[in-house]
Amino acid sequence: MPTTGVTPDAIMQLGLAFWGSKTLLSAVELGLFTELADGPLDLATLTNRLRLHPRSARDFLDSLVALGMLDRHGELYSNTPATGQFLDRRKPGYVGGLLEMANARLYPFWGMLTEALRTGEPQNEVKQGRDLFDELYNDPQRLAGFLRAMTGLSLGSAAIIAEKFPWKNSRTFVDIGTAQGGLAVSLARAHPHLAGIGFDLPVVRPHFEAYAAEQGVSGRLTFRAGNFFTDPLPSADVVVMGHILHDWSLDNKRLLIGKAYQALPRGGALIVYETIIDDDRRKHAFGLLMSLNMLIETREGFDYTGRDCMQWMKEAGFGETRVEALAGPESMVIGIK
Repeated sequence: MPTTGVTPDAIMQLGLAFWGSKTLLSAVELGLFTELADGPLDLATLTNRLRLHPRSARDFLDSLVALGMLDRHGELYSNTPATGQFLDRRKPGYVGGLLEMANARLYPFWGMLTEALRTGEPQNEVKQGRDLFDELYNDPQRLAGFLRAMTGLSLGSAAIIAEKFPWKNSRTFVDIGTAQGGLAVSLARAHPHLAGIGFDLPVVRPHFEAYAAEQGVSGRLTFRAGNFFTDPLPSADVVVMGHILHDWSLDNKRLLIGKAYQALPRGGALIVYETIIDDDRRKHAFGLLMSLNMLIETREGFDYTGRDCMQWMKEAGFGETRVEALAGPESMVIGIK
């Protein structure tokens, strides 16, 4: 007999959660939130501008209202404070680049999760004998989208890192795998005494330099081209690795942490930030799901707990280590040499 008071509601909502997710991803793809950035619009106007079929347009927009992604007053639809700030393509805080990538790439690949769980193999371009990073870095349009996505992913945590870490004790930093330079720009704008280096592959240079110039901090930020596996890391008071370690195997994680240790002076700090899993592996669902995303996307990557990362830092020679919460599901692990 059924247990009294127990319902399948939570099971059904989770099992069909992709309905809401894909609705949001399609809204980002269509540019809905950018269309609404200048003010509320009615159904007919949005239907025309977004080239929607009238059969589904009202249901689509009202679904976004019900999901908390739009407001509606009378017949007029408008952005919420959050979607207006973060999903307008013209604003510097735009995080839709990551969602655009999720829509174009990750959504279909995640449909093959069961196969990935049974084989342990990636389900992306690797299945056709291609490499994810080669695909991204050799296609200018895809690279630009990927770098914008990384900026969107980093901005929330970057602002908190700029505030919480004791930067007054440092003069220089290097951001490893800097992409557009979202973290580097955030630090430079928050702390005028800091000078920073963005370290990434040569093809990233124009994107980094353009973003730094756009944000008015190019005078204190420089780009250094290199491969973090084959080249020495630039020396600085603080080395930052954001959304880097989870792409790689345990051996490569340890290698990169060791290279950071070598690049630091005594008293220098390594900051690792991404979706750190809680030590009991019970609460931070996003970090655990991100680790499944690494299964889908990489050959050996996986996410990890704060305890794991602190242990790897201690093995490399770091003394004091700690974990501090950042924005949303992200945390930073700090090691002091």
